[in-house]
Amino acid sequence: MENYNQTSTDFILLGLLPSARTGLFLFILIVIIFLMALLGNLSMILLIFLDTHLHTPMYFLLSQLSLMDLTYISTIVPKMAYNFLFGNKSISVIGCGIQSFIFLTIAGTEGLLLASMAYDRYVAICFPLHYPIRISRRVCGLMIIGSWIMGSINSCAHTTYALQIPYCQSKTINHFFCDVPAMLILACMDTWIYEYTVFVSTTVFLLLPFISIACSYGRVLLAVYLMHSADGRKKAYSTCSTHLTVVAFYYVPFVYTYLRPRSLRSPTEDKVLAVFYTILTPMLNPVIYSLRNKEVKGALKRVIQRIFSVNR
Repeated sequence: MENYNQTSTDFILLGLLPSARTGLFLFILIVIIFLMALLGNLSMILLIFLDTHLHTPMYFLLSQLSLMDLTYISTIVPKMAYNFLFGNKSISVIGCGIQSFIFLTIAGTEGLLLASMAYDRYVAICFPLHYPIRISRRVCGLMIIGSWIMGSINSCAHTTYALQIPYCQSKTINHFFCDVPAMLILACMDTWIYEYTVFVSTTVFLLLPFISIACSYGRVLLAVYLMHSADGRKKAYSTCSTHLTVVAFYYVPFVYTYLRPRSLRSPTEDKVLAVFYTILTPMLNPVIYSLRNKEVKGALKRVIQRIFSVNR
């Protein structure tokens, strides 16, 4: 077993990558994914900001999703990469608390935001004439602010609890980031009450939004089926199936991880599942939701033309 030097207040993150050639290969792969996620999400944020044609509620929601994914992956991967490269797996209590707070805030907020985005598409397709009223800029802003506030409050409660409970002598977290359930395994007290709060939070912020998204897209697919235009049906089916794939990619591993009892969880499985919603999804979201969109491609073309015309 590896021997780590740590102070009495530091936590130790065992990490995700093995210290071998396989670990180096996975490290390079994760760095590439990280850079792609940074480029994709930053590009979306800047593009929506620069092009006035994208100043609509739908793209404002997309810009928020890109901001969340950018924060998400930047909170996890740099620390994991640093630990792998330098072999220093320790993280201070404050650092662990900050990482946990940001992670839980983004996780809860993004779960609610994805539900808002599904509602936006549902109204746009099923009630196009009512769209300007139901999804006005004010309503869009309220959905975003509400998601951030609820996600932050939930995160603050969980992080505060995790940092104030007594821990046993070992503070070695068998994970690649400060995941609260993985931390509570080290607690020197019974945490069964807290495990119920995790169940409730997962249900409110992940399971219920996922069910509402599935129902919304089900209604959308039914409306699309009744369309007279074959091209319209094909386009809508493609959009819905693609969005549902990414939504499932994010929600299902999250829900499966946090709704299972502790007795049925394993650290290795939890880490593998966490890769989906902390690393892979932030890379896929800008591709699925934005870069395959014709309006986004048109905006990108206009911005590039504007840049070259200024430089001449």
